[in-house]
Amino acid sequence: MPVAADADGLTVGQVSARLGVTVRALHHWDEIGLARPSLRTAAGYRLYTAGDLERLHRIVVYRELGLGLEGIRSVLDDSAADVPGALRAQRARVAERIDRLRRLGAGLDRMIDAHDRGLLLTAEQQAAVFGPRWDPEWPARARERYGDTEQWRQYAERSASRGPEEWQAVADAVAGLDRALGDAMDAGVAPGSPEANRLVERHREVFASYFPLTRRMQVCLGRMYEADPAFAAHYDGIRAGLAAWFRRIVDASARAHGIDPDTATWR
Repeated sequence: MPVAADADGLTVGQVSARLGVTVRALHHWDEIGLARPSLRTAAGYRLYTAGDLERLHRIVVYRELGLGLEGIRSVLDDSAADVPGALRAQRARVAERIDRLRRLGAGLDRMIDAHDRGLLLTAEQQAAVFGPRWDPEWPARARERYGDTEQWRQYAERSASRGPEEWQAVADAVAGLDRALGDAMDAGVAPGSPEANRLVERHREVFASYFPLTRRMQVCLGRMYEADPAFAAHYDGIRAGLAAWFRRIVDASARAHGIDPDTATWR
């Protein structure tokens, strides 16, 4: 390596500042022979010439285009390398990456909206899926009441991936469960019986469309279904006394699993 005066070249630190690359990267490129400084001072410090700097400029450009170091070496040093072909291939990879990022951005937008709004359906879509008696203001009220809970976050994550068809499947499952509950009560199914316990399990499975439901949480829901006027009106509108009967079959199932319904809490 030729010896030169300090003024004949740039130090590693100066090149790092000029090109916006780290000293560590410059040392690495030197070690692997990708970009070695051509001069050395009398004191032994390596210096980069104008030609070295031009090569480094090209390395930085190709690196920012996404080429790997070996690909850059080939472009710079292989006279037979198909540079336009390599760049076209990299452009195709970049286009794929941009498309993935766009999809990721759209997914993030939906997730943000779902956390803010709950249902990502228009009022017309909600009415079509859940029926004309559905109140489109319910998601906003639920967000205000439950928005800081883990269950709302789980609900939002499920909601973000659902459109009208997916919500229609959920609505159909809920309606089918409601009919089965009403029919079972009419048939005199007793709390604690195998058939009643299967309905309790079915309720937990259907409810998991919103968020995972533990048995203790289900007991709390049973209480609310009976005590809350809106929920009680819904269930009693299916069958008179259904809200109270549903609570009884949930409580009986909870006892069979070692849970005291009288002391169960939301957990």
